Amino acid sequence: MAHACVISRRQRYNPQHVALSQKKYNNRLMPWRVELLNETVAEEIASLPADMQARFLRLSERITLAGLESLREPHVKHLEGKLWELRLTGRDGIARALYVTAIVRRVVVVRAFVKKTQKTPRSEIEIALRRAKEIP
Repeated sequence: MAHACVISRRQRYNPQHVALSQKKYNNRLMPWRVELLNETVAEEIASLPADMQARFLRLSERITLAGLESLREPHVKHLEGKLWELRLTGRDGIARALYVTAIVRRVVVVRAFVKKTQKTPRSEIEIALRRAKEIP
């Protein structure tokens, strides 16, 4: 049975609280890891505006500390099949980091881009799905 620390919208995110909650269950759960598929994805994230990079790092840290189960909308959204998106907002606009989950509790980011339209472009989804097939 999986346990997750639930943080309501009214609570501020406190890494110490999450770490204490996670510590309680470390005997039973493997922690989540956030990985980038390859150097291309690392370059895509590095090319995002600074505030969106910071948002990506905060959400990645939250996944690592509290588990993927702790993130809900508006932070993540299911796209199709195994593909999900991390929603990154900042002063400079909106970006997305598309990811899939892999065995051994891994979140593998396969595509990152600045979003310019209301809907996630189909071409970005296709690129992410193609890259997801490369995951070992």
